[in-house]
Amino acid sequence: MSRRLFNERSDLENNRLINNRNFMRPLLQVKNLSKSFGTLPVIQHVSFDIPAGEVIGLTGSTGSGKSVLVMLLAGLYAPDEGEIYFQNKQLIYPFIAQSLGIGIIHQRPPMADHFNIVENIFLGNEIGRNPKFGLLRKLDEDKMYQKAATLLDELGLGVKSLDEKVYNLTGEQRQMIAIARVLTKPVRLVIIDEPTVALSYPNQQRLLGLIQDWRRNDVSVLFSSNNLDHLFAVTDRIVILNQGGIVANLFTDQTSREEVVEKLLGIKNPAEPSPAYWDYDTYDHIRENAERLRYHQMLLEKDLAAEGTLNRQLADQLAEQLQALDKANLALREAQRRLLSEREEERKHLARELHDQIIQDLLSINYELEEMGTEVSLSSQTEKSVSSIQQGIRDLIDSLRNICRDLRPPTIDNLGLGAALQSYSQDWEIRTGVKVNLILDDHLGRLPEETELSIFRIIQEGLNNVWHHAQATQVQISLKHTSPRSLMVTISDDGMGLDEDFDLITLANNGHYGLLGISERVALLGGRFHLQRSPEGGSLLLVEVPHPRVVASN
Repeated sequence: MSRRLFNERSDLENNRLINNRNFMRPLLQVKNLSKSFGTLPVIQHVSFDIPAGEVIGLTGSTGSGKSVLVMLLAGLYAPDEGEIYFQNKQLIYPFIAQSLGIGIIHQRPPMADHFNIVENIFLGNEIGRNPKFGLLRKLDEDKMYQKAATLLDELGLGVKSLDEKVYNLTGEQRQMIAIARVLTKPVRLVIIDEPTVALSYPNQQRLLGLIQDWRRNDVSVLFSSNNLDHLFAVTDRIVILNQGGIVANLFTDQTSREEVVEKLLGIKNPAEPSPAYWDYDTYDHIRENAERLRYHQMLLEKDLAAEGTLNRQLADQLAEQLQALDKANLALREAQRRLLSEREEERKHLARELHDQIIQDLLSINYELEEMGTEVSLSSQTEKSVSSIQQGIRDLIDSLRNICRDLRPPTIDNLGLGAALQSYSQDWEIRTGVKVNLILDDHLGRLPEETELSIFRIIQEGLNNVWHHAQATQVQISLKHTSPRSLMVTISDDGMGLDEDFDLITLANNGHYGLLGISERVALLGGRFHLQRSPEGGSLLLVEVPHPRVVASN
């Protein structure tokens, strides 16, 4: 399907879904919100709503107004015009979001630096023995310390003492304390502003897990982030800001990363290929490069404004060359995708030919030899030779069946990825003598054919790499959903590990293409690839693959 038709279908589907949601009474309504600082307009006529139990992603390039919008919703800024309604009541500025059941997690969380951890977690929400006396009530410090310890344990945050002053803590620890603050009391809405910037990967996953928990408990979430992987993992809709206004309000299940990037970069004609962002490690890189390119283009246009026609022609030629480069990158990506798809079809065809023709012919020959032994009297020497030939044919059939399984696992089409991996890992363990521990998510579910085949090939190539290079005695494979739209694949072994100067390009130059092939497959899936030395020894391969939402069965 062409990009133009895809976008037309997406727009129609989004409009239909939005119209179907109109009967639902939203928890939060934002109407015609505007905010300027001096003569600079930052937010202009912004309107959207958040139904109960929905996760709304908010994204936009630098200067789009995301943080200012969050501050308006948190009651920290007053708008110049427009209204905000929460639970059908208009919010009158100034208001305290926490008292209304709105939790706020800021990118740089405000802390009382000279208060300890417990005091900061319960700041403004202290637990008292008698709430009738307001600020004069006696605080129940024992209960606050107990609850704080429980919350930090659930968040995986280890601290030396709960009496530690927060000015001694790292930025990540302060961010986790801000998250714990939201968990101290029930909330109806959580507003999150770019918190994952300060968080390590494990804590990012904990936050994404919390967002999913809030959604399941009918708590709404506004999640402001420029990390497309996170937005596509947990959101129901993605609202895109550009120059202070909303340029798109897309249902996550009905859009694509390409469409979101097109809206972010302000590409007006989606029929034209967007910049080939697929070979960057993260969206932040493409965003930074795009903004840098736009800035230099602006400077160039200013410098050339007073120059002659020749310089303008040179600038036009440069723009054409950049566009041609984008098209070439996009064409290379599509060519690689077609190559992998055609290779899988060839493997499927070859496996079917081997199984349905050659193996069946060999079975027939073996059967005829058995019939000949029963119908004709053979000497003991001839009978021994025939028996040896029959055993050789059986061994050949077993080898061909293993080749067929490698070419195209027969179980993947009918029973799915999990069954195919169970069968393959058992055969691989018997064949190599390396013990395999396979851990599958309880709700793995069926994924698109291309995704299942790619994950199977990634694990297949990863195991081959372990067998040929790691000198391992055991390997563990884990498939676990990190969100309803992403799957983490982990392959770890107890082998010799990676060299300190390990480099994929060097391996490819030396004729070792396995790991490079894995990284290419991951890139085409829009996922992330990471290979490192394992702390326990050996190597650790981490692959996170995005996919359509999987609804866990009860």
